[in-house]
Amino acid sequence: MDAERQRHADAVRRNFRRALLAAMAFVAALGALHFAGPWLGDTRAFALEPLSVPGLVGVLTAPLLHGSAGHWLANASALLILGPLVGTVYPRASLRALPVIWLVSGLVTWLIGRPSFHIGASGLTHGLMFLLLFLGLFRRDRASVAAALIAFFFYGGMLLTVLPREPGVSWEYHLGGAVAGVLAAWWWRRADPEPPRKRYSWEEEEAADADAPGDGAELEMPRPGEVPVLWQRTPARDAVVLPFRPRTAPPDGGEPPAAH
Repeated sequence: MDAERQRHADAVRRNFRRALLAAMAFVAALGALHFAGPWLGDTRAFALEPLSVPGLVGVLTAPLLHGSAGHWLANASALLILGPLVGTVYPRASLRALPVIWLVSGLVTWLIGRPSFHIGASGLTHGLMFLLLFLGLFRRDRASVAAALIAFFFYGGMLLTVLPREPGVSWEYHLGGAVAGVLAAWWWRRADPEPPRKRYSWEEEEAADADAPGDGAELEMPRPGEVPVLWQRTPARDAVVLPFRPRTAPPDGGEPPAAH
């Protein structure tokens, strides 16, 4: 078991390094595209425009565009936290879920979005957060629950941003990402094996006692009906009752001898 846990720990470290490098490279690419905007010219042709045939291009390209540096930084921070987290705990499910989140969030926005231009990677960030949250609910092993709690601690407010709150914010993209994350969590909830569970010392002692010779009946507790209560306890069979003999006066009529 110790060797298995060591192999799992090494795999977790490798997955973390890969996921962190991938998230950093993607965030850097988004920043380069944003700050290169003055040289790229008008990028509205690559934005997502709902119910517009030319706007379908934005399903693929809209997550790469951002309207301001603050917009890019907000999504970058979420990607740098949620991306390595999901890639570390779910290396297989994350590779399958990311394309689904990218496409489904864009398609949902194209179908229900307001007539405007929708851009930004917020669909991805919401998809990752809901993926982590619902994988924890569906799997319920220690690693998945811990990852879900970490994601909720940092970005639990995303549960509210799937509804219209602020003008100019694409809640439709948020909702599409959330739907995609939930679907991906259900589809690939068993894609990654459960991590080996640590055995504590008291569990090893119980296993050793179970393997020991003998049926172990002397260690078993009696049934509740076999335990006598104080007010119903039966007298012991080997008890002896001594009769009480009253003191009698001596034959000469004197006082009985004093006890020493």
